[in-house]
Amino acid sequence: MCATKTTDYLATAKMSQHLYEHGAAVVRIAVDTPHDAEALAKIRDLTDANLSVDLQENYRLAETVAPFVDKIRYNPGHLHHVEKDVSWTEKVRLLVDIATQNDCALRIGVNCGSLDPTKKKDADSEDLPPMVRSALEHADFLDSLKFYQYCVSLKGSDPFAVLDANRTFARLRPDVPLHLGVTEAGMPPEGIVKSRLALEPLLAEGIGDTLRVSLTVPNDRKTEEIEAGREILRNVENGTIISPDQWKPNRLNIVSCPSCARVENDRFVDLAETVREATRFAADWPVKIAVMGCRVNGPGETDDADLGLWCGPNRVNLKRGETLLGSFSYDEIVPKLIDQLRSLRSETME
Repeated sequence: MCATKTTDYLATAKMSQHLYEHGAAVVRIAVDTPHDAEALAKIRDLTDANLSVDLQENYRLAETVAPFVDKIRYNPGHLHHVEKDVSWTEKVRLLVDIATQNDCALRIGVNCGSLDPTKKKDADSEDLPPMVRSALEHADFLDSLKFYQYCVSLKGSDPFAVLDANRTFARLRPDVPLHLGVTEAGMPPEGIVKSRLALEPLLAEGIGDTLRVSLTVPNDRKTEEIEAGREILRNVENGTIISPDQWKPNRLNIVSCPSCARVENDRFVDLAETVREATRFAADWPVKIAVMGCRVNGPGETDDADLGLWCGPNRVNLKRGETLLGSFSYDEIVPKLIDQLRSLRSETME
């Protein structure tokens, strides 16, 4: 996925071409605003890459971008955030009409950090995980419209939850292509380990058609995602699949999203790396820290963490579970986080 601002069409086209030349079969670009959509037409003329556009709340931008891309990814959870008087089925019907008119594929991109609120609400009373129920519902609806040019992704930051969700979906809908990935996997090498834990067993079982390794790295290191993906494919081919005991979830777990066009401050990647270094003393503590780069999945992912940071243009929100503790400058935030980490540890040891 491109990490440049989409409105900077020259930089985004350059990164798209760079990723394409390093082996990325599909390059994903974020489009959130009309200005992003306008830039996409220029980007299309400047790269040979197959382009997938990532829509969030503004699903109506599909009409503008569809002529210039090969695939549109929509998130079922985000369809509920805008035009609340319009049903999700009407919104998806519009996306299908646009995709059909432009011979464009769709990806139903379900993410544990931004689930359809109705699926999350009923989670305890259902047999299937919320991610799987959401994906099945949307796949069934696209089938009812006789639109079959689509794939599904079920992503989360917990590799074992991703493994379970994809196995379950593949068992129930083996006819639907799956795009695999562990989202917010974090920085290498830990992020690569998490991705391997989910993707290698799935691929070895014949589950999955495309994959993406999601790493928190600066723009000039984005090709590391491609290299990690190729390594995963080689491991599966050679039978050297990672053992589940190589990642221990009862130890410190830092979840951080990949840098992308939505990151509102370029200091986000440096902040994630600083948090990792500053918390090494707590390596054996069973704590989950989420470091998120923007508003899209930041609130949801930090809700599920013991401590969470999600970044704005000038300040970083510090959360403890679902409780917002305050907003601090990038220079202030790490000491504040460490104070909360020590406090959390003291309380759990009492």
